[in-house]
Amino acid sequence: MDKVAFGNEDVEPREKTRRVHGVFSSVASHYDLMNDVMSGGLHRLWKDRFVARIRPRKGESILDMAGGTGDVAFRLAEAGAKVTVADINAAMLGVGIERARRRGIEGLIWAEENAEELSFGHGCFDAYSIAFGIRNVTDVEAALREANRVLRLGGRFFCLEFSQTRWPGFAGLYDRYGRSVVPRLGRIFASDEDSYRYLVESIRRFPNMEDFSRLIAKAGFANVKAEPILGGLVAIHSGWKI
Repeated sequence: MDKVAFGNEDVEPREKTRRVHGVFSSVASHYDLMNDVMSGGLHRLWKDRFVARIRPRKGESILDMAGGTGDVAFRLAEAGAKVTVADINAAMLGVGIERARRRGIEGLIWAEENAEELSFGHGCFDAYSIAFGIRNVTDVEAALREANRVLRLGGRFFCLEFSQTRWPGFAGLYDRYGRSVVPRLGRIFASDEDSYRYLVESIRRFPNMEDFSRLIAKAGFANVKAEPILGGLVAIHSGWKI
């Protein structure tokens, strides 16, 4: 595999994996607070909408990938789904396990997993969700193939991720906000400016809705769709294994 994007840099794949692990180990304890600060709380509404699109049902098995802090998993579990929360970063999982304990949420399965090489067998899950995690994966195409592999026939794939807004004027404002404000917020609220500078840069380097949809289809999914939010600033991507 050739070099891959880590923020504004191009690095060796193994180096990206190492650096991303460092970023999320650094931000884990402040991750949910910073999501509120950076989005003005909008991420909560986006996740509500995301889970509504997944339509979790009682008794079905769902893999929530890159779901360490449990934000999406808790919503899925409310519907009675059997949720496995997987994340490559043990620190993020630790935050999620503690949050679940404080809230009295039981029955979730927590697993340290690499999205590119899952330990689960073929056809284990009815649905696969990943929210704001796919752009941090070193080999996105490998992760999408693994998502397809672990889904049963008729299983559904859902991804919530930042993209590029098409609203005139808003794109420029958001770009300036990301470049100038977010790293400062990271310094103030998480004592970590560099990690949040990377997170903004990773959004800028991620494929747009059309290109990412093509990657999902290439991994074997059918009926691939992209639902833009705020003109495409955020998008819900979906596909079916048939």
